[in-house]
Amino acid sequence: MAEVEEQVRHPSEETTDESEEEDSEEEPKLKYERLSNGMTEILQNDAASCMTVHDKFLALGTHFGKVFLLDIQGNITQKFEISSVKINQISLDESGEHVGICSEDGKVQVFGLYTREGFHENFDCPIKVVALHPQFTRSNYKQFVTGGNKLLLYERNWLNRWKTSVLHEGEGTITNIKWRANLIAWANNVGVKIYDISTKQRITNVLRDNVSLRPDMYPCSLCWKDNTTLIVGWGSSIKICVVKERNPTEMRDLPSRYVEIVSAFETEFFICGLAPLADQLVTLFFVKENSDQMDEELCARPRLDIIQPLPESCEEISSDALTVRNFQDNECRDYRLEHSEGESLFYIISPKDIVVAKERDQDDHIDWLVQKKKYEEALMAAEISFKNIKRHDVQKIGMEYINHLVNTRDYDSAARKCQKVLGKNMELWENEVYRFKTIGQLKAISQYLPRGDLRLRPAIYEMILHEFLKTDYEGFATLIREWPGDLYNNMAIVQAVTDHLKRDPTNSTLLTTLAELYTYDQRYDRALEIYLRLRHKDVYQLIHKHNLFSSIEDKIVLLMDFDKEKAVDMLLDNEDKISIDKVVEELADRPELLHVYLHKLFKRDHHKGQKYHERQIGLYAEYDRPNLLPFLRDSTHCPLEKALEICQQRNFVEETVFLLSRMGNCRRALQMIMEELADVDKAIEFAKDQDDAELWDDLISYSIDKPPFITGLLNNIGTHVDPILLIRRIKEGMEIPNLRDSLVKILHDYNLQILLREGCKKILVADSLSLLQKMHRTQMRGVRVDEENICESCHATILPSDMAKTFNVVVFHCRHMFHKECLPSSGTVSDISICCITLYTLVLGYFI
Repeated sequence: MAEVEEQVRHPSEETTDESEEEDSEEEPKLKYERLSNGMTEILQNDAASCMTVHDKFLALGTHFGKVFLLDIQGNITQKFEISSVKINQISLDESGEHVGICSEDGKVQVFGLYTREGFHENFDCPIKVVALHPQFTRSNYKQFVTGGNKLLLYERNWLNRWKTSVLHEGEGTITNIKWRANLIAWANNVGVKIYDISTKQRITNVLRDNVSLRPDMYPCSLCWKDNTTLIVGWGSSIKICVVKERNPTEMRDLPSRYVEIVSAFETEFFICGLAPLADQLVTLFFVKENSDQMDEELCARPRLDIIQPLPESCEEISSDALTVRNFQDNECRDYRLEHSEGESLFYIISPKDIVVAKERDQDDHIDWLVQKKKYEEALMAAEISFKNIKRHDVQKIGMEYINHLVNTRDYDSAARKCQKVLGKNMELWENEVYRFKTIGQLKAISQYLPRGDLRLRPAIYEMILHEFLKTDYEGFATLIREWPGDLYNNMAIVQAVTDHLKRDPTNSTLLTTLAELYTYDQRYDRALEIYLRLRHKDVYQLIHKHNLFSSIEDKIVLLMDFDKEKAVDMLLDNEDKISIDKVVEELADRPELLHVYLHKLFKRDHHKGQKYHERQIGLYAEYDRPNLLPFLRDSTHCPLEKALEICQQRNFVEETVFLLSRMGNCRRALQMIMEELADVDKAIEFAKDQDDAELWDDLISYSIDKPPFITGLLNNIGTHVDPILLIRRIKEGMEIPNLRDSLVKILHDYNLQILLREGCKKILVADSLSLLQKMHRTQMRGVRVDEENICESCHATILPSDMAKTFNVVVFHCRHMFHKECLPSSGTVSDISICCITLYTLVLGYFI
C-alpha cells in the first residue's frame, strides 16, 4: 500500500508526495496535491462541511454558514453569507448557473449565480440535503428536492409559484440525495430508494445491511456511474444497482422499471465516498486502528483505493494512505469524496484539508521510471509521449544510461542510445565520439553519427573513415556508400585509398570505393573507367545519372561484353546521344554483338535500321535462325533476291519456300514443300493460303501416286476443291490408308454444307416474311392530312377552305399528296394511277 506523506509536516504545507518502500516495483495509479491559495485561508479560519465540483469551478460550504465559489486552483471568486451554522449540502445543475444550498438551521436557498432570483425558505427542522434537477436552468418547472425528515419535491407552476409534493417520509432523516436524468436516489435510516420523476413511480428499496452502525455517524454514499447505474456504499458494504426496463407483459400494477443488483461485496474499512473511474471504482475509506499502549481505537489516515468490482467481491488495483490535516480528529462523517467527470479529478474533503487526486499521466510515469532507474523504459516512454524532453531531463537520464552500458561493455547499445539521447547537441556528440575512440570502439558509434542537416566537424568523420580503412575495407566501403560525400574532405580520403591501392592494386572493394569517391567528386570519367574494368553493375546507372554517353562511344564493345541486354537497351533508349551508325561501326568486328543490337532495334522499329536489313539476313542466318523467318516476314526493306540466295546456300527450306511464294514463284515453293519437306499438311495449307486452282491441280498431280498424300488431300480439300476431281484420278486398285474414314468425312462435310445452306435459306425466308409483314402494317396505317399539307402539283393547300363541299385527295405511300383533279388523266403516263407523279419524275430524271 502506497502512503501519501507530507515532505515537511507543517500546517501551511500545500502539497502531498507519495513515498513507497525502496524495493516496491508497483507504480502508483494516482497522484495528489493539496488545494491551496484561497482555500488555505478559508480553512485556517473555518472548516469545510461540504463541497460540490463543477467542470468550471468549485463550491465550498463551511461550518460557519458561508459558501465560497473557487476556481480549480483554489482561488476565491465569490462568497455568500448563507447562515450562522453549518452548510449541509450544495447542489449545482449541469450548466453551473444555478445553485441550491441547505443548512443545519433549516434554511434552503435556490438561486441563479447571475440573477440571485429563486427560492428562499426557512424550515423548522435541519435540512440535510438539497438536489437540483440536472437541467434546472433549461427546465420550465425548475424542479429540486430537499431532504430533512421527509423528501420534498418543489416545482414552479404556471402561475410562477412553487408547488410542493411529498415524495417520501416516515423512515427517519434523509441524509443523501443524488439526481441523475429522471432518476432521484436518496438514503434514509432504512435504506436507499429510487424515484422515477418521469413516471412518478418509486422503483425500488435497497435495504441497509449493517443496521448496528449509526446512520448519522456512518452515512450512506451514493454515486451515479451513468444514467442507469447507481453505486451505493454504506458502512463496509458496496452495491452496484442497474435500473432496467420491465417487460410490458409483466407490468400489471408494477412500475415500468426495476433495479437489479449486479455486484455486492464487503470491504475492509468504512466507506466515506465513491466515484467511478471507467469500469473501476475510486473509494474513500475511513480507517480505525488499535493503539499499542491502550485498548481504544484511534483514527488513522484515510485511504483512497481503486478497486475492480466483481459480482460477489472486488479486486484491489491500488491503495494510498492520505495524510490530511487533523486526520486524528476526524470521523467517518467528516470525509466526503467528490469528482469531476470531465477531467477525472477526485477531491477528498475533510474539515481542515482538501486534497485533489488525479490519474497519473505520462510525465508522472516517466518520473517514476527514472526514480526506479528504469532508463530504457523511461526513454521509450518519453519518445511516445511527445513531451518537451527537458521536462524529464531525459538527456541527463540518457547519459547515465549510456555510461552504464559502456561500463558493462555493451558498446553497440550505448552507441545506439546516443542517437536518441544526444539529439542536436553537437558538443556532446563530439565528446562521445572521442570517448569511443579512447576505448577503441569508433566502429560501434560510426553508424549512428548525425548526417542530416545537423553535422559534426568533417575531422570527426575523417577520423572514423581512417580507422575503418586501417582495419576493415568492407566497413569502410559501407560508410562511403551510406554517408553523404560532403560530410568529409573527399580529396583527403581519395588520397588515403590511393595509398592503400599501391599496396594492393587489385583489391576490388577498394577500387569500387574509389570509383564512388570519384563520383562524389564529379570525376565521372575516372569512375567509369574503374567500373568498366571491374565489370561493375552500377556502370549503367552511372552513365544514365551523369549523362556520360560521350565517354562511352569507344567503350561499346566493353559494355556489350559485360551485359548485352542492358547495354543494348541503354543504347536504343539514347539514340539521340549515340547514333545507330556509330554503334554499328563500333560493333563491326563483333558480328555476334552487332546482331543482338540490330535484332532489338528491329523489334522496336521495323524501319529505323532499314539500311542494315541486307546485312541482318546473314547475321540471322549465322547466329539466330529461329528469328530469320519472322524477320523476312516483317521486313519491307529486305532484298528478296539476296535473302533467297543466302537461304538456298544454307538449304533453309522453310525460309526459301516463303521467299519463293513472296516473289510469285508459288509452284516452285509448293514443289519444295512436297519434295524436300514431304509434308502434305503444309502443302495443303500453302495451297489454301494462295487460293490458286493451278496450285491445287499441281498438288493433286504430285500426290496421285502417293497413297498417304491422297489420304491427306481427301481429309482437307473438301471445302476448297471438289473431291470428285481427286477421286476420279485415283488409279483403280490403289490401296489408300484410311480411305473409308476419308470418304465418310467427305460425306459428312457435304451433309453439313447442305444443312448450313438449308438453315440459311430458312432464316432468309423468315426474315423476308417478317419484313414484308412489317411493310404491310406500315402501309396500312392512316395518314394525317391537315391545313399544312399542300398539293404536289398545284402547290395549293390540300384541304379546301369550305370543308362542306365534296373534295377528293390522293395520298401516296411516299406521303406526297395531290388533288384528284390535279393528277394527269389516265393514259397520259403509264400506270400513273398507282404511282406518285413526283416520285416518278424524280426517278425518271435520275435515269435520263
